Amino acid sequence: MFIDVSYTTEEIAKLLKISKLTVYDLIKKGELPSYRVGKQMRVDHADLEAYKQKHKGLQINERPTNTDRTKSSHMQASITGLRPVVITGQDPSLDILTKHLEKNTVGIRPLRAYVGSLDSLISMYRGESDIVSTHLFDGDTGEYNLPYIKKLLIGSSYTVVNLLSRNAGLYVQKGNPLQLKEWSDLGNQSLRIANREKGSGARVLLDEQLRLHGIKSKQLIGYEQEHTNHLGVASKVSLGEADVGVGIEKAAVIVGNIDFIPLIQERYDLVMMNTPDNQAWIHSLLGILRSKDFKKELQSISGYDLSRTGEILLET
Repeated sequence: MFIDVSYTTEEIAKLLKISKLTVYDLIKKGELPSYRVGKQMRVDHADLEAYKQKHKGLQINERPTNTDRTKSSHMQASITGLRPVVITGQDPSLDILTKHLEKNTVGIRPLRAYVGSLDSLISMYRGESDIVSTHLFDGDTGEYNLPYIKKLLIGSSYTVVNLLSRNAGLYVQKGNPLQLKEWSDLGNQSLRIANREKGSGARVLLDEQLRLHGIKSKQLIGYEQEHTNHLGVASKVSLGEADVGVGIEKAAVIVGNIDFIPLIQERYDLVMMNTPDNQAWIHSLLGILRSKDFKKELQSISGYDLSRTGEILLET
C-alpha cells in the first residue's frame, strides 16, 4: 500500500531514536533522500522505509547526554566504530579543518553540521556537538563570543581557541546609490533589507547594532524574511531585491555585482569541552590549527586574518 506521508528531520530523529544532527549527516551523505519545503527539510515515508530496510540488522548507537555539569557527552556512533566528532558552522574553513582532522587524528570521525553560531552553542550545552564555531557580537562589551560562551556554558570546563578573523559589514547595491556607510544609516526610511535567520552571527550583529543605535527593526522592510547563509543575503542585494544586507566580505566577492562596506572585524572562534574523552583530539586540533599546512591552505582563501589562529583565548 502506498503511503503518501513525509517527515521532518525532528520526526525522523524520534522515529530512528537518533539525534537531529545525525539525521542531517545522513541527508548530507545521500543515505537518506530529502527535499526542501520552504525552510524545512522533509523525507518521504517510502525513502525512510527503504533506508531502514537497507540497514536492517545494523545498529546506530547513541550515548545519552550526561547530566553532569560538563554537558559534554553526546551520541557515540556507529557502524564504523569510530567516535563521531560533530563540528558546527558554515564557513569553508571548517570543511578544511574537518579534512585535516580526518587525516591526522586517530579514532574519530569528523561530521559537519551547518548550524548558526547561537544554535551551535546551545547544541553544545545539550551535549549534541563537539567543536562549535561562533562569531557572536556583544554590543555592551564590544567583545566577540566570550560573553555568550560564559553565559551559556556556565559551570562547564571548556577551551576557546581562535580559528580566524574576517571583515563583516554591509552589502549594498553596486555604486552604493543610497550612500550607506555606517550602522546608523540603517535608520534611513524605507530601506529594504535581506536578513539572516535568528541565531546566526550576522543576525546577532545586526540586532545588536540596531539596539545600540536606537533603530527599530520594523523600520526595515523585509526584516522578518530570513535567509540561511551569507550568499543568499548577498544575492538578494545583487538582484536588486534588497537595498542592504549584513554579512562577510567573502560572500560579496563570490556573488559579485555588489559593493561591500566593511564595518567590523569579527573573530571566528572554536569551542571544545574539556573532558578526558576529548583530550586526545583537542591536542590534535590545536596542532592542526598551528600547522603551516593548515594555515597555508586557509591563506589561499581571500579575506581571512590568521594572525591569531590557534591562540587559546580562554580555558576554564
